[in-house]
Amino acid sequence: MLLPADYHMHTPLCRHASGEPVDYARHAAAIGLSEIGFSDHSPMRQDDFDNWRMRFGQLDEYVEKVRRAQKEFPQLTIRLALEVDFLPGQEGWIRELATRHPWDYFIGSVHYVSDSWDIDNPAKIAEWKKRDAFEVWEIYFDRLALAARSKLFEIIGHADLPKKFGIRPARDCRPLYEKFLNAAATAGCAIELNTAGLRKDCREIYPSRELLEIAFQKNVPITFGSDAHAPEEVGLNFVEAIKLARDVGYKSSRRFAQRKSFQNEL
Repeated sequence: MLLPADYHMHTPLCRHASGEPVDYARHAAAIGLSEIGFSDHSPMRQDDFDNWRMRFGQLDEYVEKVRRAQKEFPQLTIRLALEVDFLPGQEGWIRELATRHPWDYFIGSVHYVSDSWDIDNPAKIAEWKKRDAFEVWEIYFDRLALAARSKLFEIIGHADLPKKFGIRPARDCRPLYEKFLNAAATAGCAIELNTAGLRKDCREIYPSRELLEIAFQKNVPITFGSDAHAPEEVGLNFVEAIKLARDVGYKSSRRFAQRKSFQNEL
């Protein structure tokens, strides 16, 4: 099976990953991938915003690390990208980041449903007990729709991240999915099949089959990502992700270069 590109990988600069880009590239080549993309957590304007992303002064170092991997593994197509947090009011900062280097794509992700609560942070899991799950999911998907509508991103990351700890609303979330996916379809923004969910409490690929089925109905394109935080996670569970995509009806995925898209058959 020809594996699609793995477009979601991190580096030690984010302070919660191990292995250098050359190590990720080496593993990618060993398992038969022909294309990968590094998309580490982008810096915020304030370096002390949180403790799980690179600092602004490390941005050039990050690019140099990816360029080294490109030189050492010329048989691999290696893309340079960022996973960028979307927070309302930060659009100017994202546009500024976009001018810093010749990026191939941006993954837009929502981790924060307020200025201080990153919902996937294990250190803050107690916050979930203080909130109604549906209300949290509603805020999250509202922000995800804004991210798609902004047209600042080629890909939206892990589109149902709030399920990470297995906390799901009792109410039907389909209207939330619809609103977000309408925005993605209008903007021409892809969503990723992120296999990291299989390694979390939810034990499910991001997004769920239900969300992906709606995405297919609305012609929202897809990419694939392992969300690797260690070299051995590159391409992990891609066979399951490809099967899910095909079962839903997808016959192709998107590739990106210099922020332009190309189609790739599954």
